[in-house]
Amino acid sequence: MSKQMTPLRRRMIDDMTIRNLSPSTQKIYVRAVVNFSIFHGRSPDKLTFEDVRDYRLHLISRRLKATTINPIMGALRFLYGTTLGQKQVSEQIPYARRADTLPAVLARDEVVRFLKAVQNLKMRTAFITIYAAGLRVSEAVMLTARDIDSARMVITIRQAKGRKDRYVMLSEQLLGILRAYWKRTHPQHFLFPGPDPARPLTTRSLQRACSEAVAAAGLDKAVTVHTLRHS
Repeated sequence: MSKQMTPLRRRMIDDMTIRNLSPSTQKIYVRAVVNFSIFHGRSPDKLTFEDVRDYRLHLISRRLKATTINPIMGALRFLYGTTLGQKQVSEQIPYARRADTLPAVLARDEVVRFLKAVQNLKMRTAFITIYAAGLRVSEAVMLTARDIDSARMVITIRQAKGRKDRYVMLSEQLLGILRAYWKRTHPQHFLFPGPDPARPLTTRSLQRACSEAVAAAGLDKAVTVHTLRHS
């Protein structure tokens, strides 16, 4: 039998729903607050800023990066500022400063080597689309045929970051590649469907295919799908 949801968690989930936070963000925030509570052995509404500070020091002692700590701090800021109505506490919780590292950038010939190493047509076309249109991985997997506007030569990215639609330029070369891909595969809805045609390819599947192609092409292991984004 599943454990009954506490009133505090229910209220926080309702608050996140009212503010239109994505399901993935809600899941991350709830998990972060649960772990915070478990660490101190008390309900979150009984904990103070000093408890947040101690927990943050614990996370730092584990050598977690800012990219891992910041979503946790975001969850605690939301908990205190919105659900518990303690904005003075929320405002005292800073985000961790990210390291100023330069992103990996592939040279044109490296991109060609990478794409040649991708044997699967669907994966290769998805990578080309990400590179040519400068898309996020999550945006690419959600594309449908109706998002490719050949009349205006744009791609519609629906519910992008911030849950807003946006447009990116569609080149003649990419349009030709997508048309050839569509004629060969005839996807039912999503341009890049997963094993279930009614569902999109997962970002994890793309990441896995990327890692395999990187190894096959003899490129730096630090290369990820995000590295392919080009504008």
